[in-house]
Amino acid sequence: MNKLYDSPRAALDGLLRDGMTIMSGGFGLVGNPESLIPEIKASGVKGLTVISNNAGADGFGLWHLLESRQIAKMVSSYIGENKLFEQQYLSGELELELNPQGTLAERIRAGGAGIPAFFTQSGVGTVVAEGKPQEEFGGEIYVRESWLRADLAIVKAWRADASGNLQFRKTARNFNPIMATAAEVTVVEAEEIVEVGTIDPDCVHTPGIFVHRIVLSTVNDKRIEFRTVRER
Repeated sequence: MNKLYDSPRAALDGLLRDGMTIMSGGFGLVGNPESLIPEIKASGVKGLTVISNNAGADGFGLWHLLESRQIAKMVSSYIGENKLFEQQYLSGELELELNPQGTLAERIRAGGAGIPAFFTQSGVGTVVAEGKPQEEFGGEIYVRESWLRADLAIVKAWRADASGNLQFRKTARNFNPIMATAAEVTVVEAEEIVEVGTIDPDCVHTPGIFVHRIVLSTVNDKRIEFRTVRER
């Protein structure tokens, strides 16, 4: 089975539709699928539910899909410095399901592992727990959270081989590996595509069985979100 595609547009061909759920990797400005997001925007699909730690930053990443009003709901853990995200949520344009960050990661991991629910103390006694079942374990109250799965995951890897084995580099190994396991179809953009066997098996972070399509990245910005220097 050939998993390699010659362009981000070709890699997404036939996969996009209105109202679908998309997982998008990345943490802040690191590990975002920068080459695939513009093609989702260009497709014009709307009413999307997007699962991502955040929604990019001004002019970067998922911000472009917010600007075009293609996202109806975000499932996230951080609004952060994204003023457009904030404005759309506060004005009622955008539905938001806000999660503690560890809970979001575990919900995605559970989706990939086939675990429909789990209990956590994160969010107990807050609005996060409202309407959710709660139980006592060892004298402590825990809230039940459900898995997250998606129709499509878009992932950014450092290296991929032709079989879809993936290696991530440093902070880009954030939500990308678990999202690759938790969707019906996973499309990966990689900074490098190498021959099978090039990646040491001990360095494979996501096995190729989870990956359906691979494309070479066309955008590889290495931005710094907050540049800080010490006073001299």
